[in-house]
Amino acid sequence: MSSRKPGGTAWPVREAWLFGVGACLALLAFAMTEAQTLVLLLSVGGSLMVLAVLILLARQFRRLAETAFRARMDSAFGHDGAATFGTDSAGMIRYQNGISRSRFGSAEGRSLADILTTTLASPDSVLARVTGRATAKGAAQEDITTSRGGIRLAVHRIGGDRGRLSRFAWRIEDLAPGEVGDAGGLPRLSLSKNGAVVSMNPALRALVGDKPTTLEEIVTDLPLRPGEEHELISVSGPIRCFVTETEGQGDRRSIFLMPIAAGKAVSHDPTAFDSLPVALIRLTADGRVMAANNAARALLGDIACGASLSDLFEGLGRPVADWVTDARAGRTDRRPEVLRARGLEREVFVHVSLNRVVEEGRAGLIAVLSDATQLKKLEEQFVQSQKMQAIGQLAGGVAHDFNNLLTAISGHCDLLMLRHDKGDPDYADLDQISQNANRAAALVRQLLAFSRKQTLNPQVIDMRDTLSDLTHLLNRLVGEKVKLTLLHDPDLRPIRADKRQIEQVIMNLVVNARDAMPGGGDIRIETENLTLTEDLKRDRVSVPKGDYVCVRVTDEGTGIAPDTLAKIFEPFFTTKRTGEGTGLGLSTAYGIVKQTGGYIFCDSELGHGSTFILLLPTYDRLELEEPAPQSVSSAEAMTENASATVLLVEDEAPVRAFASRALRLRGYSVFEAENAEDALRILEDPSLAFDIFVSDVIMPGMDGPSWVGEARKTRPDTPVVFISGYAEDVFRGGLPPIPRSAFLPKPFSLSELTATVQNTLGR
Repeated sequence: MSSRKPGGTAWPVREAWLFGVGACLALLAFAMTEAQTLVLLLSVGGSLMVLAVLILLARQFRRLAETAFRARMDSAFGHDGAATFGTDSAGMIRYQNGISRSRFGSAEGRSLADILTTTLASPDSVLARVTGRATAKGAAQEDITTSRGGIRLAVHRIGGDRGRLSRFAWRIEDLAPGEVGDAGGLPRLSLSKNGAVVSMNPALRALVGDKPTTLEEIVTDLPLRPGEEHELISVSGPIRCFVTETEGQGDRRSIFLMPIAAGKAVSHDPTAFDSLPVALIRLTADGRVMAANNAARALLGDIACGASLSDLFEGLGRPVADWVTDARAGRTDRRPEVLRARGLEREVFVHVSLNRVVEEGRAGLIAVLSDATQLKKLEEQFVQSQKMQAIGQLAGGVAHDFNNLLTAISGHCDLLMLRHDKGDPDYADLDQISQNANRAAALVRQLLAFSRKQTLNPQVIDMRDTLSDLTHLLNRLVGEKVKLTLLHDPDLRPIRADKRQIEQVIMNLVVNARDAMPGGGDIRIETENLTLTEDLKRDRVSVPKGDYVCVRVTDEGTGIAPDTLAKIFEPFFTTKRTGEGTGLGLSTAYGIVKQTGGYIFCDSELGHGSTFILLLPTYDRLELEEPAPQSVSSAEAMTENASATVLLVEDEAPVRAFASRALRLRGYSVFEAENAEDALRILEDPSLAFDIFVSDVIMPGMDGPSWVGEARKTRPDTPVVFISGYAEDVFRGGLPPIPRSAFLPKPFSLSELTATVQNTLGR
C-alpha cells in the first residue's frame, strides 16, 4: 500500500505517514497565536517531513544499488554453467542465475545457509568461515566433501566496502570423484584393483617423478595401512608420509599422501589438509582439537578448537584421557574405536583411530574418522537376531523339559483317577491337579510357539472365513465398550497355515488392542492382497518379493513408546501390571507367524494407537485332500488290538513308566527301551514280533526317526507313533518324516496315547 507524491513517485506507507503527520503539524502551527508553540510545532513538523524524505531517498538509493548489483551479476554469471548466488552482507540472497534456480528453486529473499542445508552438514559455520576470508582478502575458495560428492565453494566480495553494504558473489561447482583436494596441492594417485598406478596428480609427480608405475616403486613398507605413516621414495630420497584412502571411480582406489620430513610437515597449506576427502582431526598431545578438515566438519558439524575428544564423542567405555595416553605412547596398536558423536540431532557412530605424528618438533595425534552408523545398525540387528535366537533356543529347551514333567504328572494323575470314583473325596484334588497341569501345558505351548518348535497342522484357509468364524468369540473378548470392525478384500487369496494357530494370533492381537483402550474405542481388522515387486526392508528384516495376504489389526489406544517398540516381541516382556499378563501374547504371535513363513510388524505412536501388520504368503496350489482316517470304535479297537505288542522307546523314566502302564491297562504287551541303541538290540531277536513302535523323537545318541529307519530295514512297514516335547526340524512342514507314522505332542493324556496307538494300528 502506498501514497503518491506530485510528480508520480510512489510513497511507501511509513514515509507517507511521517510526511503527512509533519505537514499537519506545520499547518497547525500557523493557527497558533503563541509564538513559542508555533516555533515548536513548525520544528517538529518540519523534522518529520525531512526524515520522511531522507528515508525515501535512502530506499530509492538501495533500490538503484540492488538493480545495479543484479545487472552486474547477470552480466558476469547469467550464462555460467555453475550455480551462482548474489548475497548481501547478512547472507540474504539477492540474485540467482538460471542454473541455481533449476537446482535449488527460487530462493531470493532467503538465506544462503538455509538453501545449502540439504547439501552441507553445517552450512552456517562453513559460510561464516569462507565469508570471513573473502571479507579480508577479497575472495576465498574451499573444496568440501559432502555425502553426494565433492563441491567447490568460491566467493568474491563485490565493491571495496567491507561493511553492511558489501555484496558477495557465490559460485557452487560440482567436482568429479577424486578431484577434491587437488586444488590444495596434496599428492594423490589412483590405483587399479591389481595395484598398478593408473594416474598421479602434478603434486605427486613433483615429489616422486614420472617413472613409477607400481605402488612398490613409490612406497617401501607395503601393504598400505590407511591412517598410518609410510616411507615414500621421493626424488630427493626417502621421506615419511601420512596415508589415507578413498573410493575412486569403478574399481580404482584413490590414495592421498601427506608428506612429513625433518619433524615438520612439508606443506603447511591449510587448504591441503582441509581438502583431503577423509575426515581428519589434528590433536595436541593431550587430545585437544587443533584443527579439523572439511570432511570431519561435514561428518560432525562445527568442531571448536580446543575441544577435547570427550566433548566430541561418547561410548568409549573408559576415560578418554587414558586412550589418548595409550595412543601417544603407541600402546593402542592403532585399533579403531566405534564411538557415538555428541550434540547431533541424528544418531551418528564413528570409527576413530588415533595416530602419532611429529610436527614442528612437537608430538601430536591425528584422529582418522569414518562414518560407522550403518555398520553399527547392522551390528545391532545382528545382536538382536542372536538374542532372539538364544531366547528361542532357551524357551524351546525349557518347554521340552517341562513337557516331559507335565506328561508324567498328568499321566500318573490319569492313572490315579481311574482308581477313584467321582464321589471319592480325593477325586476333586486329582481333578485340580489335572486342570492345573493342562494350564501349565498351555503356557508351555506359548513358549514353543515363540521358539518356533511347535507342531503345526497346515491347511489351505481363507482368512475371511477364519475371521468370520472368530467374530462371535472376539466380540465376547472385547466387551461392550469396544467396537470390532472387519474389512475384507473381496478377492482375497488363500494361505496355507495352521488354522488354530492363526486364530490364536488374531485373538492375542485383539486382546492386546482391547487392553490398550481401557475407555473403549474401535478395533479394525482389515485384510487385503499385497504384491511386493521388490524386497521390502523394514525394521530388522527383509521381506522377499512376492504375493502376500496382509492382515492389519488397528486400535485407538495409548500407543507404544519408541524405546518399548523394539522389545514387544520378546518373551515375558510386558507393560502390564503384575498379574495382568504373562508377557507371552506377542511373542507367541511372533513365533506362530514366523513358523508359518510370514512376517509381523508394528507401527505405533504414543497417544495415536497401534497397528499390527501380518504378511502371510499366499498359496495358490490345489490342496491334495488326505484320505480321512477310518473311524474305529473304542470297543472294536480294544478287541482288535488287545494282543498287539508295542516297543516303547523313551529316555525319560517317568514318562516311560506312565506310557508303559497306560498301554498295558489297554491290553497291550509292552517292551521298554531307554534309548535307540537298546531298542535296536531288542530287535536283533528274530523271535520277537512287534506290531507298533512308540518312540521319543529327541534322545541321547540316535534320534527317533534315525533308529526307526534302521529298524525298518528288517521290519518294513511297522507303524510308529512319535512323541516329543517339541517338533524339531526332522518334521519340516509339520508332516511326519516316515510313512505309516503319527505324531503325538507332549504332554499327552492316557486316553490320547491309547487312542493314537489304536488309530495308527487301524490304518
